[in-house]
Amino acid sequence: MDATELLLHPVRLRVLHALAGERVLTTSQLRERMPEVPKVTMYRHVALLAEAGFLELVEEQRVRGAVERHYRLRRDRPVIDADAASAMSLDDHRRGFAAAMAVLIAEFNAYLDRPGAAPVADAVAYRQGTLWLSQDELAEMNHKMLEILGPLLANQPAPGRAPYLLSRIFFPAERPRPDAEES
Repeated sequence: MDATELLLHPVRLRVLHALAGERVLTTSQLRERMPEVPKVTMYRHVALLAEAGFLELVEEQRVRGAVERHYRLRRDRPVIDADAASAMSLDDHRRGFAAAMAVLIAEFNAYLDRPGAAPVADAVAYRQGTLWLSQDELAEMNHKMLEILGPLLANQPAPGRAPYLLSRIFFPAERPRPDAEES
């Protein structure tokens, strides 16, 4: 299974999010974060991610007669880069978008289900708006966003820090009119 096929699944995406920031978790701890995912399903998805090189085994311990494995994301893990994304079919993009939306919904519901969830105090935001942009303006905006977010993506877990899930979604709401450039 290639990286694109592997990542176009909501449970596997949620596992990757859970392990972000150098976190080391067992499959049992992942299940605690995603109790709606059956045990067998979680083990199968973790095994697929490990076999594909996304996860590395950090440690094994015997617990009550069973072997408990501790995993983390590999630093050099495969990614869906621009080349892989350009090779995706329209159906791949549909599945990828659906998987991303399923992850957002599941993660947001998990957040709301946690004791003490406080969307206003936690600065939860889910706003949408329309930007009218040329290709050059879109490229400039993306560049500026990367300048701002790039250093923050390198942050590691630390006292006072909490993980925030950020999803960036851009697509043209409609195609530009052929005569639009003449105006």
